[in-house]
Amino acid sequence: MKVEQIYTGCLAEAAYYIESNGEAAIIDPLRETKPYMDKAERNGAKIKYILETHFHADFVSGHIDLSKKTGATIVFGPTASPGYEAHVAKDGEELQLGNVKIKVLHTPGHTMESTTYLLIDEKGKENSIFTGDTLFIGDVGRPDLVQKVKADVTPQILGGYLYDSLRSKIMPLPDELIVYPGHGAGSACGKNMSKETTDTLGHQKQVNYALRADMTKEEFIKAVTDGLVEPPQYFPLNVLMNLKGGIESIDDIIAKGKHPLSPKEFQTVWESMEALVLDTRSKETFAAEHIPGSIYIGIDDNFAPWVGTLVTDLEKPILFLAEQGREEEVVVRLSRVGYDNAVGYLNGGIAAWKEAGFETDSLKEISPEDFATLYEMDSQHINLLDARRKSEFDSEHLVGAENFPLDFINNNMSQLDRNKKYYIHCAGGYRSVIMASILKSRGYDKVVNIRGGYKGLSQTGLKKTHYVEPTTML
Repeated sequence: MKVEQIYTGCLAEAAYYIESNGEAAIIDPLRETKPYMDKAERNGAKIKYILETHFHADFVSGHIDLSKKTGATIVFGPTASPGYEAHVAKDGEELQLGNVKIKVLHTPGHTMESTTYLLIDEKGKENSIFTGDTLFIGDVGRPDLVQKVKADVTPQILGGYLYDSLRSKIMPLPDELIVYPGHGAGSACGKNMSKETTDTLGHQKQVNYALRADMTKEEFIKAVTDGLVEPPQYFPLNVLMNLKGGIESIDDIIAKGKHPLSPKEFQTVWESMEALVLDTRSKETFAAEHIPGSIYIGIDDNFAPWVGTLVTDLEKPILFLAEQGREEEVVVRLSRVGYDNAVGYLNGGIAAWKEAGFETDSLKEISPEDFATLYEMDSQHINLLDARRKSEFDSEHLVGAENFPLDFINNNMSQLDRNKKYYIHCAGGYRSVIMASILKSRGYDKVVNIRGGYKGLSQTGLKKTHYVEPTTML
C-alpha cells in the first residue's frame, strides 16, 4: 500500500494518491491531469477511482477530465447530485482498491455532501482518514460557504451538522489514525489551520479546539461561525463549475492560452476583446517597467487565490506577461481557479514591446528608511494605506495608518481621492504592488509603494500600536 500527499502551496491544497496491487485512487485532484496519470504510469498502476470529498469552492477539480482520460469512476458521498456521470456512494460503503478498502463516511457540515474516506489496510486495520474540508490540522471547515449558493442553508445549520459529524463519525475512530486534510495554513476554507499538513487523530483530539470532548453544540456553532470574513468572490462560481461540469479540458485551455503574440497582435487583441492584461513577473521587475494599464499579480506567491479574489469576471479574456518558459504555468494556475479564458502572452516581453514603439510605465517606490524620515517630518499630511488583512492590522500597525485590505479593494476604491498621494505597504511588498497596480490602472496616479512592507517599516523605529483605530475600514 502506498499513500502520497500531493501538496500545492499556492492554494494550500492537498490531493492524495493511494495505490495497492496495481490499482490507484486519486482524492481531490487539481485541474491538471498529467501529474496523476504520470505517477500511476511510473508505478505500473491503473487509476480506478477519483474520490471527491465535496464540491470544492476554492479550486476547480480535475476529476471530470481525469475520468475521461483514464476511465476511472468519480465517487462522491451521499446527497451529492453532480451534473455528470459519477457514483454517489452510500454512507458506510466500502470500495475495494487492490488489497485495501476505502470506507465512505458521510460527514456533512462544511457542505451537505462532505465525505471523509477511511483507508483500511491489507490486514483489515484502519490506517488513515482523508477528511477534505471537514477536519483540518488545528481547525475544521468553515460552515458558511454553501450559503453563497443556497441562501437557506445557514452557517448555523451546517455548524450543527459539522458538530454531529465530528462526534459521531470521526472522534470515535482510533487515536493512531493519520489525518490527511484537504488544506493547510493559508487556505480561506478555514480560520486557524496549522502549518502542519498531517497529524494523528489522537493528537488532534488533544489540541484542536473543535474536537474538545466536553464542548456543547451551541459552543461549537459559536466557535466555528465567529470571526468569519467574507470568502473570495470566486468561491461560489467554482462550486457551480465543480457541480455542473461541462467545463473545458485542461489541454484545450493550455493550447489556447499558451499562444505567443507579437506586440502589435497583443495590442490588437487587448483593444478588440477588452482583455485584462496581467503581469506575472516579479514585483521588482514590474515596478521598474511595465505596460501602462496592466495589473500585477506575481506568479511566485499566492497567484491563483489573488486572481480569484480580485478579478471578478471568470469569463474575462486574459492577456499576460510571463518570465520566459513559465507561460504554461501561468495558464494552468489560472485554470485551477476557473479562469479558462487566457488568450495569449506577449512574445519577447517588455523588450519586444518597447522595440515595437509602445510606451511603458513604472511604479514609484520608496525605501522604509526614507519613508520613516518623511513620515516623522510631516505625518499629519501623509496618507498611509496598510494593504494587509484586518486581522494583521489589528495585531500591530503603524500609528496613523489606515487599514485598506487588498481583499476588498473593488468595494472600497471609491473611498479614495484621485487627487491625493497614497503611500502603500503590506507585510512584505507583494500585495502593495498589486494594490498600486490596480489603483494606477483606475486613474489613481499618485501612489507610492513602500518596498519591504511592514517588515521593513517595523525596523525603522516608527511608532506602532496594537489596537484598532477609528480609521479602519472593513
